[in-house]
Amino acid sequence: MLKRILKNLQNMTKKYISAEGLQKLKEKLEFLKTTKRREIANRIKVAKELGDLSENAEYQDAKDEQAFNEGEILEIENTIKNAVIIDKNGQHNIVEVGNSVQVKTTSGEKEFMIVGSNEADPPLGKISNESPIGQALLGKKKGDDVEVETPGGKIKYKILAIS
Repeated sequence: MLKRILKNLQNMTKKYISAEGLQKLKEKLEFLKTTKRREIANRIKVAKELGDLSENAEYQDAKDEQAFNEGEILEIENTIKNAVIIDKNGQHNIVEVGNSVQVKTTSGEKEFMIVGSNEADPPLGKISNESPIGQALLGKKKGDDVEVETPGGKIKYKILAIS
């Protein structure tokens, strides 16, 4: 039981991401650590020169932006540290992160790409492996029927193809 709990905790920290997505995160991290930090430091310096810091809205705003930036840096560093690169050349007999899945519902056919939570974009058909639909599809095979509980009720999917 304890081993299963520990394994689940380890899986929760894993961040599935494509190689392209990881590269974009690294570029954003570099921007936040260099350019953005310098901009914020300059804003703080200018605001300090305006005088009384207790009533200086510009100073407080710059400090808030600094805190937000540092939080974003920590979050991105954590994501990069726990990144698991999606293998797009993996198996296509079961649904895995990185696969595209063609399904049939009562409203017609749809295609989803299972991605990590950082790259999810539902309007473009990119759904997170952590979403209800993503979780329900993972590990299933072509021909399997999947039922997903959504806020609008249960939806049934039939897996037509995995690529």
